[in-house]
Amino acid sequence: MKNNYCVIMGGGIGSRFWPFSRATYPKQFLDFFGSGRSLLQMTFDRFAKIIPAENIYVVTNELYFSLVKEQLPDIQDKQILLEPSRRNTAPCIAYAAYHIKACNPDANIVVAPSDHLILKEDVFLHDVQRGLQFVKENKALVTLGIKPSRPETGYGYIQSDDTLLGEFSKVKTFTEKPDQRLAQIFYESGEFFWNSGLFLWNVNTIIAAFARYLPDVSSRFDLGKDFFNTPAEKSFIQEHFPYCPNISIDYGIMEKADNVYMMCVDFGWADLGTWGSLYDIAGKDEQNNAKLKKSNVILYESSGNIIAMDDPDRLVVIEGLDDYIVAESGNVLLICKKDDEQRIKQFVADVQLKFGQQFN
Repeated sequence: MKNNYCVIMGGGIGSRFWPFSRATYPKQFLDFFGSGRSLLQMTFDRFAKIIPAENIYVVTNELYFSLVKEQLPDIQDKQILLEPSRRNTAPCIAYAAYHIKACNPDANIVVAPSDHLILKEDVFLHDVQRGLQFVKENKALVTLGIKPSRPETGYGYIQSDDTLLGEFSKVKTFTEKPDQRLAQIFYESGEFFWNSGLFLWNVNTIIAAFARYLPDVSSRFDLGKDFFNTPAEKSFIQEHFPYCPNISIDYGIMEKADNVYMMCVDFGWADLGTWGSLYDIAGKDEQNNAKLKKSNVILYESSGNIIAMDDPDRLVVIEGLDDYIVAESGNVLLICKKDDEQRIKQFVADVQLKFGQQFN
């Protein structure tokens, strides 16, 4: 167990959840369900049940150091790896791998986003433990594939192969988010699984993969091999991290490597990437309206809406509205068709262009 580590990726802005998620206080630090725990805290709590707390790292932007410390007061400063700039998941994962290798050259690592909801936690933790044992014994890069329950266009997909290594399937292809027609084909084929964005590997296996498939990243980090897990690490990262390419781990390594395996899992997974994904899992009234954060809402002749109000003392009365997002946080009220939620990132960009940073 001492060789098992967890890396929580918590540096995103979550602009698709605007206005709740802001650059100054992004979604991973929010409590969407009124449970008293943020998405980041729930993720940490989950992994702390099977991984020593001192082996759990959070990789985040340096802007969020104080937020992480505030929400996870028991972790040490050295467990918070700070990125001086945003460079997507591949450089984030490389940084964590090089740091952890300097601490423990035999480490087995599970990498997880900070914004997932897991409904069957016991099943999830059992699957993670199986995966960590597998990557300890095999030089494999493992991803967790979710059996699709619908032809979803909002997720990437993984196509499995008939080749098995134990109960793990060889991965044939990764596919980005498909259109509706292709998603239907994927769903009916039985060969495709949702890409959960959860990964497991031994630290030496992933560093070897960076050297082979992303030498621009590995050669940069190799310059600081003697600095990781020392006081010199911070200045090295601040100098060199911004030169890493902006690339995801999927594009950079997983789609190219020949030692990628998938474990098919079913633990009630939801990627809380959009208001729509939150609506899908939220409790609803008889007219299929979802009210988040214990909002005070009265609805008349309205159905299929998701309503989220930051102020518990604010009353919202809605009449004649169907299939909308109504979200108010701080100085912003958003009213947007659920079907048009992909435009929210554009709304944020337009607001920034017209008003500067005051609403972001």
